[in-house]
Amino acid sequence: MNHTWEFYKDTNEKWRWRRTASNGEIVGASTQGYVNKSDCIDNASLPGYQG
Repeated sequence: MNHTWEFYKDTNEKWRWRRTASNGEIVGASTQGYVNKSDCIDNASLPGYQG
């Protein structure tokens, strides 16, 4: 399955991630925002992000 990972800043300027399936459905997302992008990426690695 080919998923896309996106890292973005929310309206509070905090980093978040979302994982989208090839059919366009969001199949995962961060539950909190992060000040540092590196912390956000570390959190995304828990459900499978490999960079």
